[in-house]
Amino acid sequence: MTNQILGASILMAIAGGMVATQAPINAALGRGIGSPIGAATLSFGVGFVILLVVSVLIGDGPNLLRFARVPMWMLVGGALGAVYVFAALWSVPKLGVLTTTTLMIFGQMGAALLLDHIGAFGVAQHSVSPLRLLSAALVAGGVILSRW
Repeated sequence: MTNQILGASILMAIAGGMVATQAPINAALGRGIGSPIGAATLSFGVGFVILLVVSVLIGDGPNLLRFARVPMWMLVGGALGAVYVFAALWSVPKLGVLTTTTLMIFGQMGAALLLDHIGAFGVAQHSVSPLRLLSAALVAGGVILSRW
């Protein structure tokens, strides 16, 4: 395993832990202010401010202005993230953190299988295989087990 692959693997494991932690924190925020949509808005606002400050501090601020040159569909990622944040903070009180996170991973895997298979958005194409399907089925099993 190369250092870059190891580093990326560690970073994503840490980020996964942060995503699992983010959902109940946002759910608590929603309860605290009495609005799940408001909580999602505040969560995104805080993230936006932090990323904007970091972008400016590292000298990347001018690159943000290039958004006007890209096709508008490339900005859909922010909308998808907003749906995720709202869905997670709304689901955690109903399903718990484990089931919410496992369902999120299952949904990600299903979409990832399709996106990899067709090579969407410029990613390298990776065909669906029995082992890749089995990996998604194992996560589906984890969803079922997480409710027991």
